[in-house]
This record gives sequence, structure tokens and C-alpha cells, in this order.
Amino acid sequence: MTITNFRDLDAWKVAMELALRMYEVIDRLPQNERFEMASQMRRAALSVPSNIAEGHACKLRKRYRFHVRVALGSVAELVTCIELGFRLGYWNEATAKQMDGELVRMSKLLHGVLRSIQRQLAIETVTLLAVLCIALGF
Repeated sequence: MTITNFRDLDAWKVAMELALRMYEVIDRLPQNERFEMASQMRRAALSVPSNIAEGHACKLRKRYRFHVRVALGSVAELVTCIELGFRLGYWNEATAKQMDGELVRMSKLLHGVLRSIQRQLAIETVTLLAVLCIALGF
């Protein structure tokens, strides 16, 4: 399948599903956490697909890499919030394990995107060096 925009990316699709699941979990928070933890989790959940989309859309590999790293940071925030929420008794162990599994999957997908970007950057560097060597007569 040809990737024409960020909506074609598996990482973005999974990130969108993850965000929806996070919003469901956030709705289970007690009233006293509606503005603190809920807000933090919503921002982090929204950040993952948003940064994938923004990075892909800018068409610059180094900027894309930056945005994927930001998305990974947001995944780490969500892991922390899920763990803290579990320890505080806001959700049960089954919910915490399920969400942790989804976050691990998201992290693996993002690391795969990073590896792909790194390979593309390496190819571009080698190609540029080859062109320079030919141009300079080496």
C-alpha cells in the first residue's frame, strides 16, 4: 500500500484507537481528578496521533523524527498515568494491564517508524556523499 498521507500510517491509526481508549479510561477517574490527571492524560493521548500527523506532513525527515520522539514521550506519560491511576485504585488491574499492553504496542510502532526514518536518513547521507565524490573526482 502506498502511503500518501498520515492517515495511511499504521502508527497513526493505532494512535487514534489508543486515544479513544484513553478517553474511555479517563472517564472512569474520580471527580477530584477531572482537572488534573484527566487533563494531563487527554493532552498526552491527543499528542501521540497529532505528532505522528504533524511529523509526517512536514516532509522533512529530521522534523518527522523529532515529532515521533515527542509522541514517544507522550506514550511514556500515559504509561506513568496508567500506573499511578492503578496504584491509587482508580481502575482495576485488568484495565491497567490492557492499557499498558496497548501503550507497549504503540511504543513499538513508533520505534519502528524511528528506525525507518533513520534508514532513510542514512541512505540520503550515503547518496549525498557518493554524489559529492563523483563531483569532486574521487
